[in-house]
Formats: sequence, structure tokens, C-alpha cells
Amino acid sequence: MPVSRTSGVDRRLFLASLLGAAAGVAGLSGCAESSAATGGEGASAASLADKVPAGTSLKIASYQNVQQLEFKLAKLPELPFTVSSWVNIGAGPDVINAFRSKSLDLANNAGIPPIQAYYQGFDAKIVAIDITRKPNYLFATKPGSDIRSVEDFRGRKLAFSQGQAQGVVLLRALKKAGLKYDDVKLVPLTSNQFFTALQSGQVDIAPLANQQAPAYLKQYESKGARAIATDVVDLLNLLWAPVSVLNDEAKAAAVAAYIPRWAQGQVWQYENPDVWNEEFYVKTQNLTLEQAKSITALANKPLFPPSWGEAIKWEQETADLLAEGGFVKKFDVSSLFDHRFEGIAAKSVAAEYRS
Repeated sequence: MPVSRTSGVDRRLFLASLLGAAAGVAGLSGCAESSAATGGEGASAASLADKVPAGTSLKIASYQNVQQLEFKLAKLPELPFTVSSWVNIGAGPDVINAFRSKSLDLANNAGIPPIQAYYQGFDAKIVAIDITRKPNYLFATKPGSDIRSVEDFRGRKLAFSQGQAQGVVLLRALKKAGLKYDDVKLVPLTSNQFFTALQSGQVDIAPLANQQAPAYLKQYESKGARAIATDVVDLLNLLWAPVSVLNDEAKAAAVAAYIPRWAQGQVWQYENPDVWNEEFYVKTQNLTLEQAKSITALANKPLFPPSWGEAIKWEQETADLLAEGGFVKKFDVSSLFDHRFEGIAAKSVAAEYRS
């Protein structure tokens, strides 16, 4: 039975504070119940077209222009459709808002945003899966903190983004450490607020991506900030799209054509860390080469499963974990996957990159 409060903060108010900027959040519970009852709009069961019709275009997310840079450096074949815009967007809540406004057709996220979209009553489906076996996040402390382990999180203020991968990593870490939600104080923030919250002492702990941590520690480690590593992973790196896009035969064909390039770009980046360190981390992120190397040393080997069974199981565990905390209602996540696209990524890469 889900508890009804988070460290004195009512769960419904907590959820609203996180999602208040999202279009259509008013009436959220009603939307979620309606979606759960009907199974959502549902993606088309029609077979994917063999060719992308002329004149087809997609608006694709490319946070920090990673996709364009990968494709350019890897010299991948030209896409058989037009990318009308590469949208510099990455955070799950922002992606959902962009989907709603029809300013985005396809995005790259972790496993939790599709769950959040479902709870908001927005119909979207997962179309490609990359399995991550190593942690992509660590926990950073505020300057001057005496926290040295996850067990020390008890009674502390933790930055928590329900709609992003950082949120589920935190929840899984707490569960593994035997801590309940009421043992800590979850502070609702989005990941782009984590740095400021740590610097100001608004929170004691925030989960940071491996590529974010070096910059924070470079500035604040001398002032007592530290990193706390765990073996908690966020298994899914995925592509997903609104059902309205996937029900469009031409756009669905374009999505299917994009998936191999997405997979091949990640493989190229993994196989060429020296080039990526220089061209991305040093030239665009202003990191030192040493910092860049420390990030790529932690990089996950891309793994594109021919079958989505493990991914669905993981997604269900994640949704159940959120439901246990009262953040969403329990539902069957199998409805989030469009199996027409299953196996496309795996077929486009060498055998060693198929999990």
C-alpha cells in the first residue's frame, strides 16, 4: 500500500509541483485514469513501410547537438528523410511538453519519462532500446557535507526529479540501502536545477550524470563536496515518439529509418573515445582532456537487444517502484512498447553490440 506522504509533503502536491509547467496537467488524475482504462490511443498495428515517402520530415531531439556531431564524425549514410529541426532538448519533462506542443516527433531518454507521460494521459511509445549495464549517475554532496554513503542519506534533503532518470536512480539507491521515502526529505526539482541547489545548500545530495560530475567537483571538491558512487544502474536508454507520429505511415517509416543511425552513432562514439573526447567534451563542453577521459572511461558499451523482454521487465519494476511511493498508479507497462520496431536497432550493429 503506497504511503500517502513524503517527509511531510503531500504526494499530490509534490507531483503537481513537478509537473505544473506541463500542458494539460490540470485534471491530471482524470487523464491518467482515463488512459489506464482505455489503454491509451494505441499505436497503429499496420506494418511499417519499406521506404520513407518523399517529402517526409521529423523533428528530432539532440541534446547538446550530440546526434548531429555523432553522425558527422562517424560519416554515416544520409538519412532518407528531412530533419526539419534538431531540438536541443533532453530532460524528460521538457520532452513531454515538446511532444504535447507538436514541436518534437522523436526523443532519446531513459525509462522513466514514458512512464511519466502515461501517468499524465499522454500517448507515446518506445521504439528502440539500448541497455546500459554500468551506472550513468553518481551522487554529489553539497560543499562541506559529512555524507559518505547512501546510508547517510537518512534525514537529509535529496534532489528528486520524478520525471527523469535521476529520480529512479535515487529511489532504487534508497531501496537498496533499506531506506524508506519517509526516512529522507525529497525536494522536487528538475535536473537542470541540481547544480544550483547543491551550491546553495538547498539540498544535501543530488544525482549527477557522470559527465556532469567533473565540472561540479572541480569547483567544489576543495570546499568539501564529494562524489558517492553506487552500483545502481538505470538500465534503459531509449527512443520514443508520440502515438500521433507513429500512426502516420510516412513518419513511422522515417522513425524506423532513423533507428539504425542512432544505434550506429552510439557504437561509433564508443569505439572512438579519443576523437569524441576532443570533439565533444573539450571543444563543446569546455572540459579538460583529462576530465573527458575520466568520463569516457565510465562509458557504457552500447547493447541493442533483439528482444525487449528484459527492458519490459525493468520498466515494470520502475513503474511499480514509483507506484509503491504513491507517485503514479500501478499499470502494465507493456502498453508503452511499439513492437513493430523491435529488433531494428540490433540488426543494424555488429553481433558484439547485441545484448
